[in-house]
Amino acid sequence: MSKVSIYNLSGDAAGEKDFAEGVMELKRGSQAVLDVITAYRAGLRAGTASTKKRSEVSGGGAKPFKQKGTGRARRGSNRSPILRGGGVVFGPHPRDYSKKVNKKTVALAFRRALSDKIATGAVAVADGLENMEPKTKVLAGLLKKVGGSKAVLFVTAQSNKNLNMAARNVPKVEVTTAAQVNTYQVTRYPLILTDAAGLEALQTRISEGE
Repeated sequence: MSKVSIYNLSGDAAGEKDFAEGVMELKRGSQAVLDVITAYRAGLRAGTASTKKRSEVSGGGAKPFKQKGTGRARRGSNRSPILRGGGVVFGPHPRDYSKKVNKKTVALAFRRALSDKIATGAVAVADGLENMEPKTKVLAGLLKKVGGSKAVLFVTAQSNKNLNMAARNVPKVEVTTAAQVNTYQVTRYPLILTDAAGLEALQTRISEGE
């Protein structure tokens, strides 16, 4: 059994909780983690960057100046890419950056990412999190003692309104649920704090292949 530290809302150690090693994955899945994170970040790209090609720039119907006698290089159109205001060569155009990753790879990546966090002691339980007051001061005290200056991801079994209210003005803190948390979030945050039910939900999720 792997051990997960337990803290009370004051940030003091309050024991340990077992996490079944049988559902953890530490031998494979590193490539799956990379693939899933790459796909996730690619999906965040808007893909709306756009430039006009030579044929799309307005104007250019008339020859800018006569062919000979000006001493200048000959010009046939002011749409030329080498002129200011002309078309753009090989510029970006709207596109879809999303990548497809199959469900088994997504499940493996999440299991590996969470297993790494648990194995390195980066997952802890905050006892009483589900009943905390919606006060930033309470949360700040917990974070100072347990996380120091680390960015923290809170993962709860159910949506926690009080926790969301307490955390909304705290920098480097994100709140989500065990059903919604993804591989990118797990790898992004150095410390994950959860309630007891949330830890059970995470264990169930990776034991069932997400």
